[in-house]
Amino acid sequence: MSAITDKPTRINQLDALESESIFIIREVVAECKKVALLFSGGKDSAVLLKLAEKAFYPTPLPLTLLHIDTGHNYPEALSFRDKRAAECGAELVVRSVEDSIAQGRVQLASEDASRNAAQSVTLVDAISELGFDALLGGARRDEEKARAKERVFSHRDAFGSWNPKAQRPEPWTLYNARLKPNENVRVFPISNWTEIDIWHYIARENLELPPLYYTHKREVVRRGHQLWPVTHLTPPRPGDRIETLSVRYRTVGDMSCTCPVESIADNPEAIIAETLATSISERGATRMDDATDEASMELRKREGYF
Repeated sequence: MSAITDKPTRINQLDALESESIFIIREVVAECKKVALLFSGGKDSAVLLKLAEKAFYPTPLPLTLLHIDTGHNYPEALSFRDKRAAECGAELVVRSVEDSIAQGRVQLASEDASRNAAQSVTLVDAISELGFDALLGGARRDEEKARAKERVFSHRDAFGSWNPKAQRPEPWTLYNARLKPNENVRVFPISNWTEIDIWHYIARENLELPPLYYTHKREVVRRGHQLWPVTHLTPPRPGDRIETLSVRYRTVGDMSCTCPVESIADNPEAIIAETLATSISERGATRMDDATDEASMELRKREGYF
C-alpha cells in the first residue's frame, strides 16, 4: 500500500477571496426570497457580477440587476452597464432619481447639486416597490471608515436605515438573514477585498471595464489636491485655469462628485503599480463630497444609502 505523496494545492489570495465571495453570494440566494445585485457599471460591481456568474454557472443568474440612476452618471458607465446586463442575460431594472425629484420625494439645494446622497430615497422606494429582501453590493471595507464598521450581512430596518450598534455577529462565517416584514439585508461579498485585490482580479480574469478607468485626455481644473473634471455639471469657476491632462478614474460615481487622478496607466498591471505607490485612499483622492460632515458615509447609510 503506497503512501500518499501528493501535496495539498496551495490556495493563493485571489482564489481564497473568490471562494469566500462565491460562498456568500450562494448563501444570500439560498436564504432570501428575492435578491438584487446593485450594478452601476463600475469596477467593483463588474467584479461582483463576474463572481455571481461563477457562483451559479452554468445556470442563469437567479437574481435581478438593479441600478439607481442619478441622471448625472457618465455615459461610458451606462453603456457598459447595458452591455454587461445583456451579456449575462439577467433582468436589468433601473430606477431614476429624476423620477423621485418629479414626484417630490427628493428635494435638492440646487438643480446642479450632487445627487449621490439622494439615491437613498430612490433605492428604498425601489426595494419596497419590487419586494427585494436582499441586495448584493460591491462595497469594500478599505474604502471608507463607515464601511469598515459594517458586517457582510448588513441588516436594514423597514426604512432602509442602518444602525451600527445593532449589527449582528458573524462568527465562523455564519450569516443571519432573518428579517421582519419590510426589512431587508444589504450584503457585501467583496468586503474583505482591497483596491489592489480588485485590480489583480480584473487582470487575471481579463474583465472589461468602462474606458474611464484607464488613461485618457480630459479637461480639468485643480482644486486643493483634487482634479475636478470640466463638465456641464462642474463648470470652471472664475479664475480657474483649465488644463488638458492624461487622467483616469479610480472610482466612478456621479460626474458631479467624482474626480479623476492624473495617470498614464492604460492596463491593470500599470494601475496596480501606480496604486501601490500612492498614499491617498481611493475615495479621498476622487470624491468631492466626502470631506464634509454633512456628506459623511455613516450619516448616508443611516438614511438608507448603499
